[in-house]
Amino acid sequence: MVIQTARLPVPGETIIGGEFLMTPGGKGANQAVAASRLGGNVSFITKTGNDVFGKQLLELYENEGINTDCVSSDMENPTGVALITVDRNAENCIVVAPGANKTLSKEDVDKCRETIEGADILLMQFEIPMNTVEYAAEIARNAGVKVVVNPAPAYLMPDNLIKNTHILIPNMTEAEIISGIRVTDWKSAKEAADIIQEKGADIVIITLGALGALLKIGGTFHEVPIEVKVKAVDTTAAGDTFCGALCVAIAEGMSIRDAIRFANRASGITVTKMGAQVSIPYRKDIVLP
Repeated sequence: MVIQTARLPVPGETIIGGEFLMTPGGKGANQAVAASRLGGNVSFITKTGNDVFGKQLLELYENEGINTDCVSSDMENPTGVALITVDRNAENCIVVAPGANKTLSKEDVDKCRETIEGADILLMQFEIPMNTVEYAAEIARNAGVKVVVNPAPAYLMPDNLIKNTHILIPNMTEAEIISGIRVTDWKSAKEAADIIQEKGADIVIITLGALGALLKIGGTFHEVPIEVKVKAVDTTAAGDTFCGALCVAIAEGMSIRDAIRFANRASGITVTKMGAQVSIPYRKDIVLP
């Protein structure tokens, strides 16, 4: 649920906003929709509430071409929701009520073990319990499936999860929490990526907003700048689109640098529109310079 406003309120303040928009979202859902729209064969493992939102979402996922065999319904908790405020500079402030997301368990993952083991890539984030993420990562890694983790919302990641991660994709804030280095530019991003990779991730990609993304693979850094400049309206789902796009490109056999270029372009389109999933582009929209 999104409200546009001139500026974000300070604690204790009530301000008058502008346009209100209610649109499907959630990090995992955004990533699944992005991957599907951009050409991926996507199965989504998640849990919704047994309510009107949950029923709407199941229909939406099916319409997006997403396999919903692993979407289960929680009979006690509501579907997760997010309250989002967006200011005139496209900066946002988000509060999430996880609802059914917080009940996604190891048992739910076990029911979808064949789906995970048969995939090319397992993409995860942190709007579900951390022990569930760790468990799924172990299953995937043992099966030779590439584990891609977007550590959002920002938490201090368990070392065991980092070691089971093939590609870790934090933004600047998340990279700071994991590494202890404040990330503001290419130089500080490289310092953070060094520390993160030492913890065990095979590849680190730090997204840097309008700058682009920093890639650390092996002992080499690659700066992958934004190639098409856009006017940002709302940054909601930009990171999710990047992650979904990157996974599709890698699954198709693109080089990691070209995959990042593809993901940069996809997320750049997302920020030009209001809302989460409504702003995610389709494959036909992606034209690389």
